[in-house]
Amino acid sequence: MPRIIDLSVHLENDVPADPPFMRPKIRYASHAEGAAEYCQMFPGLKAEQLPDGEGPAAEWVELTTHNGTHMDAPWHYHSTMDGGKRAITIDEVPLDWCFRPGVKLDFRALPDGHVVTAAEVEAELARIGHTLQPLDIVLVNTAAGAAYGRPDFLAKGCGMGREATLYLVERGVRVTGIDGWSWDAPFPFTAAKFKETGDASLIWEGHYVGKDVGYCHMEKLTNLEALPATGFTVACFPVKVRAASAGWTRAVAILQD
Repeated sequence: MPRIIDLSVHLENDVPADPPFMRPKIRYASHAEGAAEYCQMFPGLKAEQLPDGEGPAAEWVELTTHNGTHMDAPWHYHSTMDGGKRAITIDEVPLDWCFRPGVKLDFRALPDGHVVTAAEVEAELARIGHTLQPLDIVLVNTAAGAAYGRPDFLAKGCGMGREATLYLVERGVRVTGIDGWSWDAPFPFTAAKFKETGDASLIWEGHYVGKDVGYCHMEKLTNLEALPATGFTVACFPVKVRAASAGWTRAVAILQD
């Protein structure tokens, strides 16, 4: 039997995994509340007539498509892709992209805020002895993974720059992922560089590659340190939200032991 490693974080309250304005809000409805609702739906029903007086539990959720482990569609980055074509939304992402051999790049030793270059990607691929194949799913393990759930998570880890992202997509990669809050370097570092230089091309440089070549990336992955560099399959089908810029994703790695 294959071994499955969960690469997805929980959707939950009170975890500093997003800026305060975009954190999810989950209200849990109890079995007792469910019993009261059933008594309204079925006139004459009394709660004690239900098994142990319990009705259905449920949850009410307020969130964005970018909460939790999710996949960004090209539409998130820009309105066009691939030379001016309309960028695809998450419900249009080819499912064939989402069940493919995985490759892990280990950049945990790189400092927070570092922008990964093409040369660093190439060196890591040489270290693990892998030649990228079209539609490989490339996962990037950074220092952010170990910080998930801590207040400093949003500022942890390196990010993938424009040339590093281009290196991947020019070789046929169409789905990538990272354990940080963003595919790009943490925003506080980019904001400091922009303040110093006024160079707007530093902002979201990895994301904006999707304007040139349509690709998807996942953010807020977890457990990447448990993966080998190669030899596993990634399954990462996003929720089918019509015309959306992203979709929540239960990403897993499948290993044949």
